Amino acid sequence: MGEYSKARSSYERALEIWKIALPPNHPNLARLYNNIGLLYYNIGEYSKALSSYERALEIWKIALPLNHPSLATSYCNIGMAYRNMGEYSRALSLFERSLEIEKIALPPNHPDLAASYNSIGSVYDEMGEYSKALSSYERALEIWKIALPLNHPSLATSYCNIGMVYRNMGEYSRALSLFERSLEIEKIALPPNHPDLATSYNNIGSVYYDIGEYSKALSSYEQSLEIRKIALPQNHPDFAQSYNNIGIVYYNIGEYSKALSSYEQSLEIRKIALPPNHADLAASYNNIASVYNNMGEYSKALSSFERSLEIRKIALPPNHTDLATSYNNIASVYNNMGERSKALSSYKRSLEIGKIALPSNHPNLAISYNNIGSVYYNMGERSKALSSFERSLEIQKIALPPNHPDLACSYCNIGMVYKNMGEYSKALSHYEKAEEIWQKSLPSNHPNIALVKRNIENVKKKM
Repeated sequence: MGEYSKARSSYERALEIWKIALPPNHPNLARLYNNIGLLYYNIGEYSKALSSYERALEIWKIALPLNHPSLATSYCNIGMAYRNMGEYSRALSLFERSLEIEKIALPPNHPDLAASYNSIGSVYDEMGEYSKALSSYERALEIWKIALPLNHPSLATSYCNIGMVYRNMGEYSRALSLFERSLEIEKIALPPNHPDLATSYNNIGSVYYDIGEYSKALSSYEQSLEIRKIALPQNHPDFAQSYNNIGIVYYNIGEYSKALSSYEQSLEIRKIALPPNHADLAASYNNIASVYNNMGEYSKALSSFERSLEIRKIALPPNHTDLATSYNNIASVYNNMGERSKALSSYKRSLEIGKIALPSNHPNLAISYNNIGSVYYNMGERSKALSSFERSLEIQKIALPPNHPDLACSYCNIGMVYKNMGEYSKALSHYEKAEEIWQKSLPSNHPNIALVKRNIENVKKKM
C-alpha cells in the first residue's frame, strides 16, 4: 500500500519480540531482516537495505544447508540493492551466485530460476548490453512458459521486460507489441484496477512518447493514473511517477505551465512518501529545472538542478550514472546562458563519470560526446566539434540498431558542421542518412523529418 512508516513500525515490533522469544539464528529472524531490507529498498535507502539483507544472509548461512533456496533469495536481494546503487558488476556477481544455488536446489524449470535470469537481464539492460539482456530475459520467459499457466502475471512481467530492452534499442513497434501482450495477460489474470495494469499503460505511453505520438502517450499515462487513483493510497509513490510522466509529455509539446504543475504535484507526493534524500526527489527537482531551463529562467533552473545534484551525492555512490546526468543538465543551463567554458567543464565531468560507470560503448557516452560537440560548435571550434560528434556516432553504431533515431541525430549534427565549414557535399550526405533513418523509425509527420528536409534543401541551394 506504500504505507512504509506503518510497515516499519510493525516489523520493528515483531523484531523486538522475536529477539527475546527465538534463538539468535532462527530462520524467522532472517525472514524478518529480509522484509525490513525490502522496506528500505522500496524507499531508496539502499545502504540500510543492504545492512538488513546481509544480516538475513548471515543467519541463513548458519541455519540452513549451503544450497538452500532462501540463500539464493538473499543473494538476489543484495544484488538488487547494488544494482540500484549503480554497482552493476557486484549485482551481476550476486545474481549469478543466486542462480548457481537454484540450479542445484530446484527443478530445471522452477519459476525462481526464471526470476534469477530476469534479474541478470535487468543488470545487462542497465549496462546497455542489450543482446545479453535479451538473452537472459528470453531464458526467463521460456521457463515461465513451462512452469506457469498461460496467463500468469509473471509472463506479463517477462513480456514487459523484453519490451523495455527493445524500447532502449529504439525498436519501438516491437516494444509496443510486447507491452500490449503484457497488458492483455494482466486484463485476464488481474482485477480491472490492479496496479500492474497501470504500469502497463504507463509503459505503452512511454513508447508513444518516444515516437512523438504525444496525444496517445498522454492518453495512456492518464489511464495509468486513473487506475492508480482507485487502487492505491493517496500519496503512493506510483502517483508521483504518473504525474511526472504526464509532465514530460506537456514539456515536450511546449506546454510548460502544465508540465511544471504536473512535476510539482509529483514532487509534493514524493516529499510525503519518501525520505528527504531519496533519488526520486532528485529526479523531480531535475525535471522542474528542465522546464525553467526551456522557459529561459536560468537561475531557477540552475538552483533546481543543483538541488537535484546535492541529493544524488548523498543518495548514490560517487560514480553513479545519475550524477553524470546532473552534471550534464547543469552544463545545458550554462550553455544556454552562453557560459561555454562552464558548460564544457560540466559536460566533461559527466563524461568522466560515465566512462567509469558504464561499458565503453554505452549509448549514454554517445550523448556526452554529442553535448561536448555542441559546445565546441557554439564556440566556433569546428574540428573539435566534428571529432566529438563522430565519436558519438561511432559508439551509437556499435550500441544501437542501424535505424535507431539517435544515429540520425548524430548524422544531422555532423552534417551541420560540414555545412558551416562549406563542405556541402559531405553535409548533404550526412543529412540524407539522417532523413533515411528518421523516415524508417519515426511517424511521417514527426518534426525531425521536416527539419532535415529543410536542411537538405538549404544545402542543395548552396551547391
